[in-house]
Amino acid sequence: MTEIPKLLQWAREIQALAQTGLHFAKDEFQKDRCNRLLEIAADMISSDSDADFMQLAKIFKSQTGYATPRIDVRGAVFRDGNLLFVRERLDGGWTLPGGWADVGDLPSRAAEREVWEEAGFRVKATKVIGIYDANRLGALEIFHAFKIVFLCEIIDGVARPSKETSEVKFFSREDLPRILSNQRTNRRHIDDAFAALADKQRPAVFD
Repeated sequence: MTEIPKLLQWAREIQALAQTGLHFAKDEFQKDRCNRLLEIAADMISSDSDADFMQLAKIFKSQTGYATPRIDVRGAVFRDGNLLFVRERLDGGWTLPGGWADVGDLPSRAAEREVWEEAGFRVKATKVIGIYDANRLGALEIFHAFKIVFLCEIIDGVARPSKETSEVKFFSREDLPRILSNQRTNRRHIDDAFAALADKQRPAVFD
């Protein structure tokens, strides 16, 4: 698992505490203090990265309600023992199809939808492979996330790229893609997917 820099961990925690504080604030003084903490969190991240302070502060202040991790869902889809990957247009890396779950989504339905939208296959989620801590790096480094990977069976469809993906391809375990979109899929997720395929009674793994 990628080690998250301590400064980023502190900034995330300050942002979450300030966002939750705003949610429960009873007067303007409390709101002012929480907004100042949001600015400090943005300043901490921008001082240690290429991120723009004003943009970060705006993003932080746009978050409302009690702060919780985001949910990233992924579909592990096999055909003839080979695992489905899509190539992300954003970074050129390969990943299991998936993305952020929307409010109101069932987790399994969100994963099924993402496979359809990104790869062109209609699938049925059959079991949870794992639930992972998913501290994201790069453009989404400011938010904490959990990742749920589902084992899925193909119903129908054909490989079809999307506006987010440039290629769709099945890979064998012996010939996995060399460049992964590591923020989205890493070797642990892949190894757990093949293990779940080999042993349908294997319990879900979790952090």
